[in-house]
Amino acid sequence: MHKTIEELLDKGPVVTDGAWGTELMKKGMKAGECPEIWNLTQPEKVAEVATSYVDAGSRVILTNTFGGNRFVLSRYNMDNKVKEINREGVAISKKAAADRALVFASMGPSGKMLIMKDVTEGELREAFQEQAEAIKDAGADAIVIETMTDINEALIAIEAAKTTGLALVASMVFDAGKEKDRTMMGNTIEEMAEKFASGGVDVLGSNCGKGIEGFVPVCRKMKKNTDLPIWIKANAGSPEYKNGETVYNTTPEDYAACVPMLIETGADFIGGCCGTNPDFIRAVKDKLDC
Repeated sequence: MHKTIEELLDKGPVVTDGAWGTELMKKGMKAGECPEIWNLTQPEKVAEVATSYVDAGSRVILTNTFGGNRFVLSRYNMDNKVKEINREGVAISKKAAADRALVFASMGPSGKMLIMKDVTEGELREAFQEQAEAIKDAGADAIVIETMTDINEALIAIEAAKTTGLALVASMVFDAGKEKDRTMMGNTIEEMAEKFASGGVDVLGSNCGKGIEGFVPVCRKMKKNTDLPIWIKANAGSPEYKNGETVYNTTPEDYAACVPMLIETGADFIGGCCGTNPDFIRAVKDKLDC
């Protein structure tokens, strides 16, 4: 296990951060706008999100670099800005974290489908390596490959990120199948645990896709299939659309009520995904401090 992860876990379960996209939308980002470009055009607002999570008690915060690969950025004609966007994203979070938290830089999916031959494995590897190298050069403490639905894409991202020597977390979305324990592409938790461990990740887990209650059986199954630390970031319940807006109805208190069970079933890192905010993180921290 990477030294960075060992040192974090020496102090017990780790509180991470919450959602970034929904928080940026509260600050004026429009639907369909490129969140990552805000690292260059609205850095002060991105910094407000990062700082709010540090103030709430996060020991690990992410970066506004989820879609910072050349394929996603090309949708906005910004694929020539990969290095700059990722560098600034890490710098913003590092400044907010100071000596109070570590910065795990976010890498999300490419938006391309290998199975449809939208992209080759080599092209994906180059794109993820370009992003990972920019993240390392910017001084991130670790990389989080997150919200993956295709294990083959995830493994390519892992291979690319491993070349940096940074601590590595890899997380998939399990929201399909009868038991909601498969990815959209049909990948199982058992398959993920085996292949991610072989790929050399330091932490594996799941994020997004459903509310926190649904992560308890997922976490339990992960624990049965791996000795690696487990990363959990659930949504604030299922989204509802009201008056043209996406609304999440789970309260911070209801969310945090599931934390003891997640710890019991094996979670080591707990934060939030879509719809969560600093109040959720504060509630999680309070529950862990009880």
